[in-house]
Order: sequence, then C-alpha cells, then structure tokens
Amino acid sequence: MTPGLRHIYAGKVRELYLTADGILLLVATDRISAFDYVLATPIPEKGKILTQLSLWWFSRLADIIPNHLLDVPVPAEFAGRAMACRPLTMVPVECVARGYLAGTGLADYRRDGIVAGVELPPGLTDGSRLPQPIFDPDTKAPRGEHDQNLTKAELAALVGDETAAELARITLAVYQRGAALAAERGIIVADTKIELGFDDTGTLRLADEVLTPDSSRFWPADSWQPGRSQVSFDKQFVRDWLTSPAAGWDPHGGQPPPALPDEIVDQTRQTYVAAYERITGLRWT
Repeated sequence: MTPGLRHIYAGKVRELYLTADGILLLVATDRISAFDYVLATPIPEKGKILTQLSLWWFSRLADIIPNHLLDVPVPAEFAGRAMACRPLTMVPVECVARGYLAGTGLADYRRDGIVAGVELPPGLTDGSRLPQPIFDPDTKAPRGEHDQNLTKAELAALVGDETAAELARITLAVYQRGAALAAERGIIVADTKIELGFDDTGTLRLADEVLTPDSSRFWPADSWQPGRSQVSFDKQFVRDWLTSPAAGWDPHGGQPPPALPDEIVDQTRQTYVAAYERITGLRWT
C-alpha cells in the first residue's frame, strides 16, 4: 500500500482511506449489496464502472451543487476505482427522489396511497410515472441494519429546517437533471439516491456516488410498461434473482443471501456496462 495511506472506514461497497496530507480516497470495490446485505459474490469491474460513471455525472451537475472531488492523482493501486475527495461532515440522511413507483415507494403506495407524505391519485401501479417527483429521505442505517423512512418533521428535527429544505431542493434538482439527460439516451431514471455533506466552510456538497446503477433504478424507455416489473439497467437484476425460487432465500428470514451463480454475475456485469455506455455514449474498455 502507498506509504502514509491509512484505512479509516469500510462501507457496504466503498472503502475510505486518508492520505498523509489529509485527502480522502473513496475507493469503490466490486462488492454488491441488496436488501441491506453485502453479497459474498463480487461483480468484476463494478467498482470502476461506478466510479467512472459518477465522475461523468459530477461534471454535469456542478452548476446545481458543488461536489467533493479534488483534482489530484490517486495511487496507482486504486486507478480507475478511486476518487480523491475533500473531507466532509456527512448529513446523516439518504436523500431519495422518486419519479416512478417502484421498490419501497410502491409498497408505501399500496398500503395507504401515500408516498413520503404525498397523497397520490388512485389507480397507479408498479412502474407508474408520478404526477411529479417526490423527495423521500431515509436514515443511513449502520451496515446490516435497515434504513428507515423519515417524515418531513423528523427530517427537520434531525438536520434543522434550513438544511432540510436544501436537501429536498438539491435532491429533486439532481434527479430532474439526471432524468432529462438520461431520457436523451432512451433511459428512464425511476428513482435515485444521493448523499451530501458540509465542508469546513459550511458549504453543502454532493458526495459518494451519483446516478449509478447502485444508487438508481434505470429502465429502458422503449420497454417501459406500468403494471409489471420493469426491465432494468441496475442491480434490480440481482434483487429479482435473490427473491426467485432458484435462490431459495427469504430476505426477511435473518440469514445472509446465497452466493450468486456465474451466469447472474456475468449478466449483472453486462448490465452495469450497458448502463455506462448508454448514458455516457462512451465505450467501456
């Protein structure tokens, strides 16, 4: 390892290192998570794909929200999968924007017709487009625990009224920009999750990853059809396998997920590559 580099944190997917001069290195591994578990089977090159896609998006969102990136080289051992970043005090909230019904948003709607405190019209179904995007924050649960939705009042109590309003504004602006650019490439951004933090001057900055297959649901627009599970360019493919009879696993049973078969690993990697290429217009090499 590079001299002076200190490992300070391990997340579900990312590792964080601190250099001798106080720069943070955010390193994306090839681990993949689902249902709040880190799976035992890695996806080859996934970390590099997420990093390069995040870098592409950061440059296209900089007029909306500054980010955590620093223009310094990263150690060769992490080439392609690491970002050099300024230290931030992270906001303890995952900021989710939903433009379509899916995942926990769909479950909430089916229960009482309400998502994140917003009453929605009747008759919506799996994959339906929402009348307008919704800000749906939740807690950042420790590894192995489940995130919990936050009401507006709970969010304000946690971070203050002013920061709560900024989180909502920034999250929806990032989603709308991302959705518009992706639509030009024939991709629907159904929802996305971002994280933000304050630098040492009190400036709120976009951090971690942004608009990747790990943090978003990407659907090909030409196959979108409400009323069923959508074809996707994200890790929904892994979620679907884990809940299939082939996996023989209960997400609520308290046991860790099984290893992914080779064909699922290969298909997942191809899905991540396809997302990168469709969105950026670049070839993955």
